[in-house]
Amino acid sequence: MSKSISRTIQPRTPVASLDRSRYLDSQARFSVADVAPLVGMNAAFIRRVVGHNHSLSVSDVLSLLDQDAFGETFVPRSRVIDYLMREQPDDPERDFEIPERYDLVHGDCLSLVATLPDASVHCVVTSTPYWAMRVYKEARAIAWADGEVAPYGHEQTPEGFVRHTVEIIHALSRVLTDDGSIWWNVMDTFNTRTQIRGNAVEALRAMQGGEHYKVWSEHEYRRYSAGHAYLKDGEQVGIPALIAQRASRLGLYVKSTITWAKTATLPEPQKSRVSRQLEYVIHLTKQRTPKFDKEAYGRLSTALGGRNPLLETAKLSDVWVIPTSSGGDGHGAQFPLALPGRCIGLSTSPGDVVLDPFVGSGTSVVAALAMGRRGIGLDTSQEYLTVAEGKVSSMQGQRKQTPEPDVSLPEVGSV
Repeated sequence: MSKSISRTIQPRTPVASLDRSRYLDSQARFSVADVAPLVGMNAAFIRRVVGHNHSLSVSDVLSLLDQDAFGETFVPRSRVIDYLMREQPDDPERDFEIPERYDLVHGDCLSLVATLPDASVHCVVTSTPYWAMRVYKEARAIAWADGEVAPYGHEQTPEGFVRHTVEIIHALSRVLTDDGSIWWNVMDTFNTRTQIRGNAVEALRAMQGGEHYKVWSEHEYRRYSAGHAYLKDGEQVGIPALIAQRASRLGLYVKSTITWAKTATLPEPQKSRVSRQLEYVIHLTKQRTPKFDKEAYGRLSTALGGRNPLLETAKLSDVWVIPTSSGGDGHGAQFPLALPGRCIGLSTSPGDVVLDPFVGSGTSVVAALAMGRRGIGLDTSQEYLTVAEGKVSSMQGQRKQTPEPDVSLPEVGSV
């Protein structure tokens, strides 16, 4: 386990404000394209505010930050100008070789995505870490644009997690084709004092008591609930909606926020609210009419994301009823093969490139290859990648060959 992972999550919102005096003498100029995703406004609205169509001065940016329409994306208001004025590193080499069949790469997604060529990925499909709920193997600290240094999912506030998510989505939008899709599976979190566990099995054992039971203070990784600017103890955070809103401010289209209705409730104690039985899949695109094959819903096998005739209607809607994965192979947060399979089937064609920046044990790459697409999986855990490599290799044979549809599928929940 990485020693860089914070052992406690204490959501104390930083006290910070914009210090205008630091920028009074600056002569820096910035492009509208660089400023727009930081202030959460489109280019046309920026022109309305500043009154011209040229590069923006510091004074122009300050005017944008003063607008009622300003909305934070992945850099806090107090740090926007510093971020724009930072010393620009040399552009990374876009030397990532797109595989002819698949590739599984060890490292953090921000660094690796920076090496991908522009518009080289047709579909991003992933299930991300949850905020402050699980400890993931070999997690590593990342220096984020908002100034926080933390592994993804171990931020001190839910806003930090949302900012970092949007920073990743912003990086991914560069490598996405114009007609491509991002499918972002994410779960919400309650602001409660709780232990941070490795998987759902640990949580279930704790609720059952007995020899596995530990009180909150005895756990190595813990989350507090007091100290946030506005969230109360026991309150739902609303993370999926925040991510969707900020992704829209980046300039992406929020095509749908899909409810993934699971066939079983989560193993969690609750006395004052309903049990949770859903997650969300946010569908993001760069244009209003992306590639979208709605007929795939009726054409695909149920195992690969086609309609479940026992639980779903004939019309594809924004409620998907897909059973959860069994969560084997030491990975406590797998998603079922049918979920990425449906996303891939709806938004890609044979031979297209599918990217999962948090590939885990390889479910999305297996789905991509089974449907005749090419797959790229990134992960910080070499252990997970080794499991993924074994599954993909056993299913598809020699890696990096010409992609062809494969009809031999693993059992749902085993990937």
